[in-house]
This record gives sequence, structure tokens and C-alpha cells, in this order.
Amino acid sequence: MQRPTQRVPLLVLCVAALCAAFLAQTGHAQTGKTITIRILDGKTARPIAATSFLVRINHQQTVHADWVLQNEDRSGKLTVPGDAVVVSIRAAYDSSMQMYVNCDAAEEKQNPQEHWYSVSTILASGVVAPNGCSNMKETAQPGEFVFFVRKANFRERTQDDWSF
Repeated sequence: MQRPTQRVPLLVLCVAALCAAFLAQTGHAQTGKTITIRILDGKTARPIAATSFLVRINHQQTVHADWVLQNEDRSGKLTVPGDAVVVSIRAAYDSSMQMYVNCDAAEEKQNPQEHWYSVSTILASGVVAPNGCSNMKETAQPGEFVFFVRKANFRERTQDDWSF
């Protein structure tokens, strides 16, 4: 049988281990870089709502749907880990069942490619992705990433290729 004085250090050790595990899981938010995301309609350049954002970093296949906190003005705050060099962002609509088509790939109709943007450039001067959907333009502030989208057409919605 253990004495009560022996249980206290064991309890403190267990609490410390749980705290360390929690901080390891949420560590990217504390040491990360914050980027403001604005999503605009490719034809009108008006802000539109997304039901979720899908984020990839450093050409990795892992999709992070929980890194963006959406604001009431339809923008979002993206926190990427400190080691993020490039970022690719897509947005979903219709309760996350449909993906917007990014207008930076609008001219690549047969084989659209993901476009990657430098995190350091976004933070230093801001980045506006090309708008291949129309001639609408926009400006970005330092720390801001602006991209244009359109809803998927019938052919795009029915394609078997759902890869990100």
C-alpha cells in the first residue's frame, strides 16, 4: 500500500505528462505564422463565404481543414507552423460537399494544377493570386492572401477525380 505522500508526486507527474501531450498537439498554433485569407468571387471580386478551407503546406499531401478560423466578415485567420515555406489553399461550399475552383488555375481546364504561394512573401508584402476568371483585380496587405474562386460547373462536379 502506498502512503498518501507517495501519491502526490505520481499525480503531479501524470498531470505534467498530460499537459505536455496537449501542448505538443497544439504547438503549431503557438509557434506558427498567422495569415489573413480573403476569398473573392472571380467575376465580381466581392467577398464570398466558404464553409471550410483546405490547407496544405510544403508540397505535402496532408490536408488541414482545421487551421483556419473564419471571421464574420467572411475572411479567415490561418495559422501555419513555423516551418511552413509554401502554402496551397482551397475552399469548399454547400456544407463542404463542393469545392470552389480557384481562378489561378482557370486556364488549366484539362489538367488543373495546385498553385503554391510563398509564406514569407505573404507575410512580408501580401499576395493576390492570379484571377483567370475575369479582369477583376484586388490588392493585398502584408500578411494577407487573397484568392479568386468560382463555383464548379456540372462537368467539374461530376468528375471522378476528387483529389486535392
